[in-house]
Order: sequence, then C-alpha cells, then structure tokens
Amino acid sequence: MIVVSNASPLVGLASIRQFDLLRQLYSEVHIPEAVWQEVVVDGAGQPGSTEVENAKWIKRRQVANTQLVHSLLQYLDEGESEAIALAIELKAELLIIDERLGRDTARHFGLNFTGLIGLLVDAKHKGLIGEVRRYLDELRNVFGFRISESLYRRVLTDEGEWLQQ
Repeated sequence: MIVVSNASPLVGLASIRQFDLLRQLYSEVHIPEAVWQEVVVDGAGQPGSTEVENAKWIKRRQVANTQLVHSLLQYLDEGESEAIALAIELKAELLIIDERLGRDTARHFGLNFTGLIGLLVDAKHKGLIGEVRRYLDELRNVFGFRISESLYRRVLTDEGEWLQQ
C-alpha cells in the first residue's frame, strides 16, 4: 500500500507517543521534501523531528510536478501542496492529511484520504490501541489539536466510548 503523509499527523502522533502506529498500520510512509523540512529541520527539537528523521520506514521523496505544487500554493502551505502532488504522482492509495482545505483539495483530485482521527479509529479496529478517547483527549490537551465537540462526540459514539455525564 502506498501511503503519503502531511506533517501534522506525524507531529500529532509523536506528541502523544503513538508515532509507531504509522509503521504498524502501513509499513512504509512517503513524505515530500517540504514535509521533511517542516518536521525535521524547522521543527528540530519538537515532537516528530527525531522520530521522522530516524524512521527507516519513512521515505523522503522529491515531487516532480512543481507546476502543480506552485498552483496549490495559492491555497495550501508547502507541505500540504507537496503531499497532495506526491500522492498523485505515486498513485497513492492513501493520503494522511488533517487540514480541511487540504482534504477538500485531495477530494477534488480523487485521492483517498484520512486524518489523524481516522488513523486512530483504524488502529483501534485493528487492535493496536484499546480506545480512541484517551488519544483524542491527549491530542486536544497536549498537542492543541482542534477537534469540534460534535466530531469528538460522533467519533466516541461510533466507537462505543461516549459516556453521558
């Protein structure tokens, strides 16, 4: 399975100490140079930088279609633009991206995508984690990940983890 990731899922998983879920779920993850730069170089010393740099199963790739990247930069940041372009070039089966505009753009190009929450749900379904709630709470409280209350409730309800107070 060819999987491409943007930066925020890598950093988010590292911040909640679940970075290895990517390897367990997908074996190999491709990232464009802009994501490497954002996480490893610009983010040195931050969650994800060491994990990405040392993960032999993460493959750095140079995007060939620089015209597409340039066009996408009108709406998206460099990492998102290159991740989408790389997913198209590699004919990736999955793009991991969280930002709404990035996801809308991926949908426009017919890409299959998931985000950090979908990745956690998938990990639960495959028995890699026991619950989603703990990690959603950590993402919100530690990483500052924005999850609307309605999405939070929907995910936990779907996963049988929503308990009325």
